[in-house]
Amino acid sequence: MRILLINPNSTRSMTEQAHRSAERVAASDTQLESINPTSSPASIEGHADEAMAVPAMLAEIRKGEARGIDAYVIACFDDPGLGAAREIARGPVIGICQAAVQVAMNIATRFTIITTLPRSVPIIEDLAEAYGAGHRCRKVRSVDMPVLALEEDLAHTEEMLVQEILKARQEDGAEAIILGCAGMSELCDRLKARTGMPVIDGVTAAVKLAEALVGGGYATSKVGAYDYPRTKEAPACRLVDAS
Repeated sequence: MRILLINPNSTRSMTEQAHRSAERVAASDTQLESINPTSSPASIEGHADEAMAVPAMLAEIRKGEARGIDAYVIACFDDPGLGAAREIARGPVIGICQAAVQVAMNIATRFTIITTLPRSVPIIEDLAEAYGAGHRCRKVRSVDMPVLALEEDLAHTEEMLVQEILKARQEDGAEAIILGCAGMSELCDRLKARTGMPVIDGVTAAVKLAEALVGGGYATSKVGAYDYPRTKEAPACRLVDAS
């Protein structure tokens, strides 16, 4: 099967990191491709960045459909444009937040999400609620670091995450941790080893979920909300008499 991982922002190094994480868990017969638009914001930190990133992301999915891609992974934890992407795609489209939440709900009764900036906290809280996990998500925590700062000093990022994970265990009663940014994905195994906590990376969770859905013969429903967008003719131009 062919899976296309799309990083909706334009930072190539983050795309490459997500691809490495995905490759570690992908099945041997999965053809994994990764791409990011070049016209999107360098990072997605809030509603405005999401809105600006979605059109180019949807364009990549349209290209993927023409090439016969079987499933898509949207590698941004805000799951931007997920509904729109599912309207365009024939096969499954997996957001890394939804995938991570679904994994957490299967392996723990309570979990905490750790994200980058405080402004992302309410966005992720709303997503957890929308995905039916509001009562299971103990807290959304922030390390108060911009997305692009995560890869500038990985050792510092790791230490910040370790501190928050230990707090989540003691203060939140969390039984598992979700990493709330694709830029944290490569630290997942180290964080598990250092804290003794189950740590879930949405990139790898989404890839395995995509493989399972495609392998099971499941495709995006085209009955109702996720039906293909209707074709609309452009309105005819009309001359206006200004006299």
